[in-house]
Amino acid sequence: MSEDGRGDRTGDAPGGESSGSGRESSGSGRNSSDEERPTPPTDREEPVGQPVVRGDAAVAGQAAERAKAFDPTDPESVAEAAETVASFAANTAGAEDNVFMLRGAAACAALVRGEGSYKAAAERAGGDVTVAFIRKWARVHDLPQSIRRYVAMGQVAPTAAKHIARVGGEDRFELAWAVLDGDLTVREVRSVASSVNAGTPVEEALSDHGVRPGRVTLSLPSETYRELRRAAAMEGKDPEEVVAEALDEKFS
Repeated sequence: MSEDGRGDRTGDAPGGESSGSGRESSGSGRNSSDEERPTPPTDREEPVGQPVVRGDAAVAGQAAERAKAFDPTDPESVAEAAETVASFAANTAGAEDNVFMLRGAAACAALVRGEGSYKAAAERAGGDVTVAFIRKWARVHDLPQSIRRYVAMGQVAPTAAKHIARVGGEDRFELAWAVLDGDLTVREVRSVASSVNAGTPVEEALSDHGVRPGRVTLSLPSETYRELRRAAAMEGKDPEEVVAEALDEKFS
């Protein structure tokens, strides 16, 4: 959606959906080397406005009990979403609360769906709410659940999630995990997202900020570590190769 409310390649609904099903596509295609492994969903799979993450006490704590669903097909719920968006945009409460910000994102997404376009949603919310504001946060709501969970747990800042959501396909996973393992700042996430959208491969864009995708430090139980080292020696492989093969089998 352009700033004046006209449609773009993603359509007028979050996540590029052209119907009201509330379901998303499974994301980008596979590389030739990944043919045996299913491609994980790179967009939201759950219905728009549902508190799947916000309602999970494992990540949201006591706030899960107060999780609010927004139904874009219910006029009363859309009206409540409009009020929530207005409050969210005014930053009247919960500015440092990640779960609160996910709630605002859900309200933005439901309001867009209920009104039919970003421009109509901004007009319904009123005040200083802009198309750009609603568009950015609706896209956060459209991120896959695995990323949203890290947002709710406070490990990915909502402001960083806005830039992660600008990146499409599996690149958004690379960028999100770089926030976790590469300790990227919000400014760096914004820079990487801009580079990727300008055509730079995500690995190269991350490398420019000192991050190598695929590198993670693990602490293993002593027994598991001993067995890993033993297996690596007997097979003549590096421990990371043994781990990679085991995970490939688990995820395939």
